Amino acid sequence: MFELYAQVRSTSDPRQAWELWRATRDELFATHPQTPLREETRATFTGLPYFDYDPELRVLAAVEPAERARREIATSGEHPYSFTRFARADFAVHGQGLSLDLYWLDGYGGGVYLCFADATSGDETYGAGRYLLDTVKGSDLGSENGSLVLDFNFAYNPSCCYDPRWVCPLAPPGNRLPIPIRGGERYPL
Repeated sequence: MFELYAQVRSTSDPRQAWELWRATRDELFATHPQTPLREETRATFTGLPYFDYDPELRVLAAVEPAERARREIATSGEHPYSFTRFARADFAVHGQGLSLDLYWLDGYGGGVYLCFADATSGDETYGAGRYLLDTVKGSDLGSENGSLVLDFNFAYNPSCCYDPRWVCPLAPPGNRLPIPIRGGERYPL
């Protein structure tokens, strides 16, 4: 994943970067030994479902420090994971001002974590939310002109969406957007 996101960050055309990202994710889901797909699903897998690319869903976010707060965030398993909120990302989508909390994962390797839910969650997209940043796994699009790049076309489902043997942190209450974000990965069919 680190190599994939490095290639994505170095591609000057965001749509081409997204197409590379999609193709590589489909290949990894189909062939990687640690794919989150169940064995019975792998045999018929033809690719992940996505919304069409929307250039307006690539936004630059101003990152502002937030009062540090340690939080236990619910997971798809029995026990929550510990995170520390350290900042907020402020941005606009389709002219509406929005913000999301940025967290530091206190556990298995740290990293910046950003999961969100929106008005499509539970209907068109996975109900527990989708991921945008998980830097411990290399998934981030970097910065531009001093702002954090948030491209919702790159939103993806956590592994637990495909198989409950995976335990994933879910979208915390502060990261639920009131509008639909029709970009990125859709709910698997």
